[in-house]
Order: sequence, then structure tokens, then C-alpha cells
Amino acid sequence: MTRCVQISGVRAGRVQAGRSHGSSSGWRRAASTTSVALLLALAPAPAFAEDTTDLDADAEAAAPAPRDPAATPVRLPGLTVIGAPDDVFALPGSGTVLTVEELREQAYDDVNQVLRAVPGVYIRQEDGFGLFPNLSLRGVDTGRSAKITMMEDGVLTAPAPYASPAAYYSPSVGRMHAVEVLKGSSQIRYGPHTTGGVVNFVSTPIPEGPKGYFRGLYGEENEMRAHGYWGNTVETSLGSFGYLLEGYARHSNGFKRIDGAPNFTDRGDTGFTLAEPMLKLSWTPRSEREQRFELKLGYTKIDADETYLGLSEADFENDPFRRYAASRFDNFEASHFRSYLRHFLDAGWGVDLTTTVYGNYFERNWFKLHDLRGIEDSDGPPGSTVNMSLSSALAGANGGFGLDVLKGERAGTLRVRNNDREYFLYGAETVANRVFEMGSLTHDVSAGIRFHTDRESRDQLDEFYAQDDDGRILGRTLGPRGGAGDRWEQTRAIAVFVEDAIEWRRFTFRPGIRYEQLWVEYKDHNEQRTDSGRLGVWAPGLGITYDVAPEWVLLGGVHRGFSVPSPRDHLISDLDEETSIATELGVRYAGESNGLEASVIGFFTAFDDLIVLDNIGGSGSATSENVGSVNSYGVELGLNFDLGVNRGWSFSNPYFVNFTYTLAELDGDSNSTDAESLFSGGKNGNRAPYVPEYLVNFGAGVEFDRWGFAATGTWVDETFTTASNTTRQIDANGEPDSRFGTTDSYFLLDLTAHVKVRDGVKLLGGIHNVTDKEYLASRHPHGPRPGQPRFAYVGLEFTY
Repeated sequence: MTRCVQISGVRAGRVQAGRSHGSSSGWRRAASTTSVALLLALAPAPAFAEDTTDLDADAEAAAPAPRDPAATPVRLPGLTVIGAPDDVFALPGSGTVLTVEELREQAYDDVNQVLRAVPGVYIRQEDGFGLFPNLSLRGVDTGRSAKITMMEDGVLTAPAPYASPAAYYSPSVGRMHAVEVLKGSSQIRYGPHTTGGVVNFVSTPIPEGPKGYFRGLYGEENEMRAHGYWGNTVETSLGSFGYLLEGYARHSNGFKRIDGAPNFTDRGDTGFTLAEPMLKLSWTPRSEREQRFELKLGYTKIDADETYLGLSEADFENDPFRRYAASRFDNFEASHFRSYLRHFLDAGWGVDLTTTVYGNYFERNWFKLHDLRGIEDSDGPPGSTVNMSLSSALAGANGGFGLDVLKGERAGTLRVRNNDREYFLYGAETVANRVFEMGSLTHDVSAGIRFHTDRESRDQLDEFYAQDDDGRILGRTLGPRGGAGDRWEQTRAIAVFVEDAIEWRRFTFRPGIRYEQLWVEYKDHNEQRTDSGRLGVWAPGLGITYDVAPEWVLLGGVHRGFSVPSPRDHLISDLDEETSIATELGVRYAGESNGLEASVIGFFTAFDDLIVLDNIGGSGSATSENVGSVNSYGVELGLNFDLGVNRGWSFSNPYFVNFTYTLAELDGDSNSTDAESLFSGGKNGNRAPYVPEYLVNFGAGVEFDRWGFAATGTWVDETFTTASNTTRQIDANGEPDSRFGTTDSYFLLDLTAHVKVRDGVKLLGGIHNVTDKEYLASRHPHGPRPGQPRFAYVGLEFTY
């Protein structure tokens, strides 16, 4: 999606040594009057002339020619952060683009499965379907992907990325056209969480001609998926009009079974239903200056019978897909509306502007078991009772009486919380880009400014379910509305960045800086407390590439990153922003004809004032902490080779290997002893939780004209689940807690095959986790949790 602009004989997407070294279109544009002025000031001034007629003629000659209305419609920039896969070659940092063909090959609809193919990405599974991803880049905290700038089509998509960055929403990867992952060099252009990097989901673009698509899939556990769209671009007297109407739906009965109880029989009620319609409209008017408008309206509705509750160690070993009767009420329901209006303009004098106005609204209620109340005290006098957290009950505290309550074998009270919250975000961003020459240097300058507001509001209440010794529910009592949380927090932010890609001989230098000014507000109606304040953060950086040869490029860089605290954390807990210094050095190779692509990148990131969520199990104080420092270093290796291309065969025979080695260690003791923190009890030199030392993803396939087959394998090293690095279910205070311990190492094998029945019609099928590997994937939010078991599917695909 690179667009070249003719400027005084220099092309913005300069071709050097057979490879494009221009930035992708998603890195090109934006702006305000300020940024335009900056770009014009940086350009060489035109020579003065006494004859103003000649000056006007020179200006007219330098201006771009009027757009040909019959030309191919402009692909709107700003959607991507990298662009096409070939654009990765020129990046001064680590980046990956997964194309629509790669996303569809194994029929993945779990972002965790998709991102296994990206070096330097670490995942903490939770539900087995990818509904609630916990992602880490370069070793940042995995909690709810809160340290990652997550976007869809270049627009922030977490419900409230500043005020409440924990992402209880993730775009469905099954409807995406591409997924981009950018590390290292992302700190300048994208925020507010730059210590890790960027994950950008690229939705289906408006086609330039009539095009339709449909894929239906059916699999085990009554899983059904349907994805279809129809779109076109038509010419009129007013210009080109484009449209795309898309629908996506997914349903599964779930792969777990809930224990029965006297008045509960819906044991298989562990699945979910999801629906996502989307509409895109575009207009490219017949005007002297090239410009384009695009409107996007999207909606997500999800209803999932998902729980925070895991299992005890012994019960997990016996049946990892069991759920206790106490989790029968748990349900997550959410709605997400997203929109943007984007405008691209060739403003003249070589300046491109892209302006985006956006707004999202998200509401959800995770109705889930919170803790246990009124349980018999195993060590106390007769009639005495205690309250218990879920993690302590799973670990066998209080003589195992809490675990008995979870199983429905002892009397007690289940406290279930309505985590009723709503979020909104809105803002406007403009980015400007200009390419020009100054002597022997070519400058590609981008500058941008964003005005953003987001807010989280909680109106939560508790419900109490009295249970007898047989697990029968005897009654239900409602707590007061807002009694479990009645507060809101809001952030208003202005973010600006400037970056210049300077080409000199075989070098490209990319200096830049990002600055964000935040105004934060917090109000707790229960505590009758209101606070406000401000916070400023900045991130400079420099990336360098050197073209050794047409197929080889060296890259390196050093960048400062930041991750901002929520208003409550900053105002009440006095948290500072998390910061990082990230360095990387590597080499890339891309053969033009031998079918080989390879990259090796070494990285070192020093995190300071690490912000860690204090309610990862949902039962803490909800106050985060600056827990200390972490050093993360390692190597990312990527290798792609197509033997069919290499040998000149009539079919493709691709092979790939992605390998990551990471050592993420605490630099000093953690200052947290709260069991709700992943870094509780961490000591100097201990490993960071949920960051495996080794990750390997590899595969091979054959692709003929009518049929194809592919196999993908993934091996993940075991990890510690807390920074205490204990193998026992004991917290930093010596108390039983099921969140402490390790995960399993595991190997997964996925197979897929397809056959073209006729042009535009394809039959497909496959198996995920062929060996039906049972493994402990996570101990959070509460106790051991499994990965998805074997999943077989068949499907039908139409393209027209």
C-alpha cells in the first residue's frame, strides 16, 4: 500500500538496489497547520525571482498534476503501521506482516494461534479461544495486553487505552485482512504504550471492483463460523464511490463441562456466541488535488459463558476440562461500537495529509464468581466461619473446605460480582508527510498530532448465593447498586511526533521524538473523592539501516519507550509512567529469485518502574504498582524458504522457522508482596512471569494449482507464573495460592488441506492440536487452566 509522489524529480518510495526503501503508507501522512508549517520550513526554499510570472510558472510546474478520474482509486493511507510484507525489509526494527492468505491457511480464529508465528511475541492463554488475549512483546507484562498499543486500521481499539488499558476486547482475527506486529521502531509514531510495541489489525479493504467472499466452517463442539462480504467501487460524475458490507459470526458450545448440582443441569454451558457486522464507504471526488474519504462503522456483540475460576492441581491432572459447580453463573456479555472518518489529501508542494476522526464505545458485564463467604473455619471453634479468595481455596487452604464449596460439596455463600462497566474513546489525528532533497540527502519527514479522550466508568454490584452441603442454591441476595465499585476515571491527551528518514548513500537514518501530555481525572462516588492532575511523557529514538547489497540490509536502533498509568493509579497510588530503553541490532536477507528470506535480530530492553496490575485475579484492591526493573534480552530468528521457487517447479513448497530466545530477569527485588500481582515476591535475577526462554514455530507445505497441504508445529518452553519463581502454590507471604507455580512446556501440531472444486470454490479441512495434547497453559486469573484440546473442522469457501 505504498504510494509514490513525484516531487522535484524524487520519488517518495525511492527504489534503490532493487528494493523499495520508502515507508509504508501507514507511516506517511497526517497533520495540523503546525505540522504542515514544520514540513514546509524543513524543505528547501524556492529561489527568489523578480519576475513573479516566472515564479508562478515554477510553482505550477512543481505542483502535482490533477488526478485522472479514470485512474485506480487511491488506497487510503493510515490503515497500516508497516504496509506490505516487502516493506518489512526497510524497517530499522523488528516487524512482521501476516497476510490474509496466511491467516486463512490454518483457519485460525484465535489471535494467540496467529501470533505464534511472530518472533518476540509471548502469550498467556486464558479461555482457549483467544477471546481475552494476554500478549507481551519483548518481555513486557502480559496482563490483558495492557502494555501494547493495540489498533484496528490504525485506530486505538482497546476500550480505554489511557484510562483503563486492560483490553477485555480484541478484534476477531478471523475477519481480518492482515495483522501487523511492530517492535523497536514503534516508539516514535504510536502510543500510549510503547515499551513493547504495536499490534495492528487490518480489516477488509474496499475492493476496486465487484468482489464477494464467503467462508463457512463447522468443527468439534458444534463450532460454527461464517464470514462473508460484498463490495465494489463505481465511477460517477461526482467521482468514485466504494462500499463494503461485511459480516462475521462464530459460535461454540465450549470444550469444558461444569459439575452438576441438584438444581443445575446445563453442564455444557461453557461456550460463546459472537457477531460482527461492518460497513465501509469511500468517496474519491473529481478534484484538482488527489483526495479520498473513507467511513467505517463496525459493531461486535459477544455472549460468553466464561469464568475466572480454574481447578485445583489434583483435579487438573485428572480432568483439565472440568469446571466446578460454583462457576455455573459466570457469563461475559459485551457490545463494542467502533467508527472512523478518514480523509487523505495531496495538499500540494509534495505534502500529503491524512486526518482521522474516530470514536468507539464499549460496554460489558463480566458476571463472575468473586470469592467465597461464610465457610466453616477448619481451625476455629464450632460455628466460626471465614471468607476465602478463590486462589487460596483452590490451593487447599482452610483444610480444603473452600475447595469443597467450589465443588458443591459443602455449605457456604458464593459472592458473584456484576462487573458492569462502560468505556468510550474519541479523538482526531492528523499526520503530514513530505519528501524532499537537501544537497546529497533525501528527507522523508512525517509529523503528527492527536487529540484523544477516553474514559472508564464502573457501576458494579454483588450478588450472594447461599449453597447447602449438596451444592443446591437456597437463595439469592442482591447487594446495593454501585456497592462493589462506583467510580470513573478519564484521560485527555495530546500526542505529537516528528520523524525524519534521511537517506545518504546506502544509509537511512531515522531520528524522531514523541511527546504526550495527559490530563487525568478520577472520581469515586463511594469514597466521595475527586482528584485530577497532569502527566507528561516523551520518547526519542534513532533507527538506522545500511544497504549492504540488493539482498542484504543491516539494521539497528535505540529508542526510549513509555507506558502511562491509569488516572487512579497516578493520582491515588502516585505511580510514575513505566519507561524502557530498547536497543536492537540485526540483519535481513531477501533473495529476489532463490525463494529465501531470513532475518536475525538481537534485542535488549531495560524496563524501569514496571507497572503491574494489582487485580489480575479480580479480587484485589485494583491498585497497580511500580514493582521495579526488568532487563529483557534475546534473539529473534526468522527463516522462509520456498523450494518450489528455488528449483523453478510448477508448484510451491514453502518451509519456515521462527525462533525466539529470551531472558527476561528482574534487576533488583520487586517491591510487591501482594498475591494479586504477577511480580509478587520477585527477587533480583528471577525470571519475569509468562515469558518463556525458548519459542519455536515451524512448518512446511505444498501448494498446487488445485490442492494444497500444510503442517505447522509450535513448541513453547515452560514458564514461571509469578516473579517469585516458585514451583509451589505458595505466595510471597507463605500462604496457599493456586496462581503461584509454573506452566507446562508443550508442543502443538496443526494440519490443514484444501482442494479447489472449481474456480472460486474451495473445500477445506484441518485439525488443530493433532495429538490432543493436554497442558497447563496458565494459572491466572485463578488456578490452573488448559489450552484448547484437539479441534477438527471442515469448511467451504466461495470467492466471486
